[in-house]
Amino acid sequence: MTRLLAMAGYVYQSAAAIILIFAISHLLPAADYTNFSLALASSQLLCVLMFEWLQLAGLRFLAAARENEAARLRWSLFAAGLSSAAALVVVGSCASLASVLPTGIVALGLGISVLQGLTDLYFLSVRLSDRLGIASFLLALRATALLIGAAAGAMISGTAEAALLGIASGHAFGLLAGLVAYRTPMERVSLQAMLADWKDFSRYGMLAAGASVIHLSVPVLLRVIVLGRLGATGAGAGFSIALDLLQRPFWVLNAAIHTVSYPELVNDFEHGGSAKSVQSARRMFEFMICTTLVLLGGLIGFIPDAARILVPQASLDGFLETAPTVAAFYFLHTHLQATIAVVPHLEKLATRLVVVAAGQLALVVSFALVAVSAGLSPRGAVNCAALATLATILVALGPTLRFEALPRWPLVMQAGVTAILIGSLGSIPTEPAAWLAGKIVIAAIATAVIGWRGDFLMLARRG
Repeated sequence: MTRLLAMAGYVYQSAAAIILIFAISHLLPAADYTNFSLALASSQLLCVLMFEWLQLAGLRFLAAARENEAARLRWSLFAAGLSSAAALVVVGSCASLASVLPTGIVALGLGISVLQGLTDLYFLSVRLSDRLGIASFLLALRATALLIGAAAGAMISGTAEAALLGIASGHAFGLLAGLVAYRTPMERVSLQAMLADWKDFSRYGMLAAGASVIHLSVPVLLRVIVLGRLGATGAGAGFSIALDLLQRPFWVLNAAIHTVSYPELVNDFEHGGSAKSVQSARRMFEFMICTTLVLLGGLIGFIPDAARILVPQASLDGFLETAPTVAAFYFLHTHLQATIAVVPHLEKLATRLVVVAAGQLALVVSFALVAVSAGLSPRGAVNCAALATLATILVALGPTLRFEALPRWPLVMQAGVTAILIGSLGSIPTEPAAWLAGKIVIAAIATAVIGWRGDFLMLARRG
């Protein structure tokens, strides 16, 4: 039940983030919303650059640490987090002198980066203290506080500064709630020991974070290349909506599964022996592959129906043309970034992660440029990007194959058939409403069968 609640918590966070953007866009004037969006996006990027390496290092080292060692590592981790926060404030303050944004907005953006980075780090330490339920509750609570704080600021004052202050207050509230809900044990260490920990953190974490940043840049460059051909047209807007919308479901599912399963896998890899770690990895791979296959089928089957209601008419044709191929691209992109990288993360092959990410970036950019130069449609360009990503996956499979944690292929095939079944529902009309209800029932039953067959979330047992 705790795992189910953790998964639901990630879905809730994603929904709250989407609602927040829609709410603020309606509450703020256009100019203020532009400043709000730019400041928030910049703060997110700064947070990734300054704290992602600590998140990845903490997840890899703390998950395998015994209780006494974990208390020492937490001290080193939070000391590194505070140092990163201080560096961010100093460097960001100097860089802000060249910013076109008002000083107050820049200061709030820096504050949000610091608060978010430290809060994420603390929530991670709570999760890795075997408090999955508390960590999931805290994440959902912070998402609620962010939504309420930003909406209240925008509603009361109607300025970007007030909305950003609400965001900062939400992160501060989340950190305070975390400190009250669970105080993670820490043990003070000498400066020499702390510097040794920082060396280990940076050697692995910075390279792994670099790989994440490269992977994140792939859809950005794909967008730039395709839109360079389409320009500011309805087709271009539809393609952009597809890229923005269809990435989030895969990201949310990936983050939820890793939160639930990865710490236990790391612990089994370090302390449980070869057989146990292989079994844990196999179960995680099954979880990832089967659920994302069903998700892909659901997106192809139901996104067209939702698009006719939510997507502006001018962008609808461009969206419907590219949405299925964009979904397939993100399916492959997620597995390259998350599934294929599991074993290299376990074996701390961070350099390999960077090489694979750079290889995907180079192939996707090359294939997309060739497709655009040849006059292919956006759908053709995305298909080329998907093929480039698939080629990268095949080249990068070596460590996973050597680890021999192969999923049960009959289960994967069943998930694939289910995905095809659900995806084919897109050809069935949704009016009258009974047809749509029937499609939803069929998809729900098919999904439940795969969940039962795979024993996912430990809610059922295989017969």
